[in-house]
Amino acid sequence: MKILDEPGTEPAQSSISYGALLEKIEIMRSSLRWPQSLERTQIQKLFNQTNALRDEVMRLSRTERFLTAKSRSAGEAKQTLTERRQALLDRQFRFEGVFGDNPKLIEALEIAEKAAPTDLPVLIDGESGTGKELMAKVIHANGDRTEAPFVTVNCGAIPDNLIESELFGHKKGSFTGASADRAGKFESANGGTIFLDEIGELPLAGQVKLLRVLQSNEIQRVGSDQVIKVDARIVAATNRRLLELCGQGAFREDLYYRLSIIQVTLPPLRERRDEIPLLIDFLTQEAAERLGREPVRLSRRLDRFLNGYDYPGNIRELRNMMFRLSCLAGAEADLEHLPEHIRPSTRTAAAEPAVGAASVPEDVSLTEAKRIASDAAEKRFLEAGLLATGGNVTKLAQRIDMNRAHVQTLLKKHGLSSKDYRGSKADNGAGSRIR
Repeated sequence: MKILDEPGTEPAQSSISYGALLEKIEIMRSSLRWPQSLERTQIQKLFNQTNALRDEVMRLSRTERFLTAKSRSAGEAKQTLTERRQALLDRQFRFEGVFGDNPKLIEALEIAEKAAPTDLPVLIDGESGTGKELMAKVIHANGDRTEAPFVTVNCGAIPDNLIESELFGHKKGSFTGASADRAGKFESANGGTIFLDEIGELPLAGQVKLLRVLQSNEIQRVGSDQVIKVDARIVAATNRRLLELCGQGAFREDLYYRLSIIQVTLPPLRERRDEIPLLIDFLTQEAAERLGREPVRLSRRLDRFLNGYDYPGNIRELRNMMFRLSCLAGAEADLEHLPEHIRPSTRTAAAEPAVGAASVPEDVSLTEAKRIASDAAEKRFLEAGLLATGGNVTKLAQRIDMNRAHVQTLLKKHGLSSKDYRGSKADNGAGSRIR
């Protein structure tokens, strides 16, 4: 009976081929085919050979997985943002609304898509009004719990003394006003998803209790010794910097790392300008259906303003604005229907630039026609920016990522004066009230 030589103690660094691996296995099988019994030394050699083959299989498997993952990543990197967006839609990705090609948003949606089928906690962060609750619903809708409850808890709206009762429930008589047994939010979300909005506002005492749920999937109602098992997927959201709160002692660091196994960051609307026209159309239709009327038309100067405005309140502010316009305007909405604190003055908005083919002389060359159209578009762009920033050239330069002196040169080229646009937008203090 032939037995393979015992392998060396140092495994080879490179993986063998599948063919060579199968050959080794066949030799081992043939060595075991005939003998009625094996001596202890022979058993030990076969045992060592088996271990060596297992290591080869694992090494080969890791190499193949790495190469496959690397190839897939390279292919994804070559995709354009539009292709990545379309790929999400082609995979039946469920999303209530519209979204554009912003790279940060596409990345956030791709992370959400991968996290959705798991039970891992997800932390969504971003400015107020960026759509964090919608993202939480997206994660729920694309996972395995879509038919189960989706329960929302606003951690910033619950009095400190009722946090534990709200989350975990209470027994009758456990405190003044507890007139009956009551299930908490975690029990209501059992089998589904619990969305903890404004998690940064949760008091430290509530954070300790929440950490226990994450560790053991168990809760206790206030006033009860009974331990209740719960199976609720946790998605949390915040517009605050939780790591800074951890440094200040206002948020538990261990809870932060438990919640942020998967972290999704939503960019503000001012960084997703390609999405604004899509959202305007979508929200105009939504408002029309809610109000039972035809969709409102937007005047050209209002449309220009809405596409150039910075939206400190993000998507929530745009949504509220479209509902306001749909309610207050007749068939067509104009600047006068905007909230007063952001409404540009009639004087600064009165002059509308000439646009379109009619402004291009018929007897010019194609090159000259392109130049004229380009200049007109450039002027409209600068006007919209001045309207949105209230004539602040420094803010305009920062917004379009351009040197301030260059912006001044362009304004001079088109005969635009920033002074004419002063007061067309509320100051920073007024704008901050929307947040």
